[in-house]
Amino acid sequence: MAADAVATAEIRGALAGLRRATGLPVAFGGAVGPGAAQIRISELSGTATAALRSLVVTSGTGLGGRAVALGRACAVPDYSSSRRISHEYDAPVAAEGLRSVLAVPLVVRHRVRGVLYGALRTAQPLGDRALGGAVAAAREVERALAVRDEARGLLAALRPAVPEPGAGREHVREAHAALRALAPRIADPQLRAELLAACALLTAPAPQGSPALAPRELDVLTWVATGATNAAVADRLGLRPETVKGYLRAAMRKLGAHTRGEAVTAARRAGVLP
Repeated sequence: MAADAVATAEIRGALAGLRRATGLPVAFGGAVGPGAAQIRISELSGTATAALRSLVVTSGTGLGGRAVALGRACAVPDYSSSRRISHEYDAPVAAEGLRSVLAVPLVVRHRVRGVLYGALRTAQPLGDRALGGAVAAAREVERALAVRDEARGLLAALRPAVPEPGAGREHVREAHAALRALAPRIADPQLRAELLAACALLTAPAPQGSPALAPRELDVLTWVATGATNAAVADRLGLRPETVKGYLRAAMRKLGAHTRGEAVTAARRAGVLP
């Protein structure tokens, strides 16, 4: 079963944070295979054995499968004796010495991408801290996956695109603005670099001696070029309107422009905007 490599990477990065947030000593998780109702446990943190590694969990079975089937977090105070779950996986769970376990599905755009687990080696009810922390960790992974999906989609759409005049050019400008707004939200440096490289492909080669705009100045000017107001730019970039004004003034100064329109025109002439 081929697991979702992107989800696997995000799950791997989330386990240490899940342990800190929940206070649980053991965390593990895995991604779902494409088009399959199975999760392969591949990422372990705080485990003492490899009993859980490569375990394949089917939707509806065990605790993780129940969480997937219900689409919500599930927990049991004593895994081996719980009557709320089926017991196909008792042997590896017992081999790791786990008793109290929780599981949270990772759902992005109505599709399950994986499951995060947290566990204790003692039998006891899990409190609000553990459940809340696990759900919060799962939401972070879901947000990261959604951003990466959006970035991949934009890149795929832009690769075959050829800038054209008129309406085609406006489409390219909007895509350029969306890519630049998305890039700072991506933690993966390789993917962020891909996005920024795609942005560069949408602009003309910069003439020698063109002014060098700071990344945020360019981000602001990119959205201004689409006709967005300062308030709309602030909302798009997660900045305060006053901060947007400051970046815009700095860009205008570097470009020798006195108005927003002049700044956009000068930036296009300089090859920093499409």
